Amino acid sequence: MALARAGLESLLRARQLDRTLTTALPEIDPRDESALAPSGITALDARLGGGFPRGQLSELVGLRSSGRTSLQLQMLAAATARGEIAAIVDALDMLDVASAASAGVDLERLLWIRGHVVSNPGMCRDLNQRALEQAIRALTLVLQAGNFGLVVFDAAEAPADAVRRLPFTTWLRLQRIIEGSPTACVLVGTEPMARSSAGLTLKLGSGNVECGARFQGRLFDGLDVQARVVRARAREKEEATAIFSTVASDCA
Repeated sequence: MALARAGLESLLRARQLDRTLTTALPEIDPRDESALAPSGITALDARLGGGFPRGQLSELVGLRSSGRTSLQLQMLAAATARGEIAAIVDALDMLDVASAASAGVDLERLLWIRGHVVSNPGMCRDLNQRALEQAIRALTLVLQAGNFGLVVFDAAEAPADAVRRLPFTTWLRLQRIIEGSPTACVLVGTEPMARSSAGLTLKLGSGNVECGARFQGRLFDGLDVQARVVRARAREKEEATAIFSTVASDCA
């Protein structure tokens, strides 16, 4: 039995297939700034040990009005402020550029890839499936290109059934592409997408916020958000909670 297992592991290594769902991701040294991408929110970064892990898929999970748009804008602003090139694959073409600029995103350092998923496709469900697959192909090309400090894949408003129908191997393949790179890739959705492929999953929630009640110009004056780390394969602490105030372009 031991010889058979050793032979199988050797064959998997030879074909570079030895990374499995149960394989532990490399440990991250919180003192190594090059291994982490700070979100720009002090309270959150403190709970995350410095920021989001580079070379791994991470997730922002939350319902509408949970603060997910607010957080991804601040992450993009923090990345471009560090002089990094950032990208967003916007599956539903919902990014408000003026709001992103107001949040501090340097648009000269942002690659914006616009998708066309239909929120209410009626009987034409295949349209959404093809559109999501195209968005995934765009994400794949961006990750393969490298040189990005932060890449966001925003499919938060995509129909849940279309997201669930994506092959499970999609996320394993993307994790293989990004491993060892300086890129932090963050998937944004209403529920976890990458499952065991995700290095860090952050679940967002907020209190009762009345839309428009705290707007100043295009941005919220502050949105109280509770973030809970529900999975962190590269962290010693599996769960941690942070409460912080952020800015947002809307109630998403």
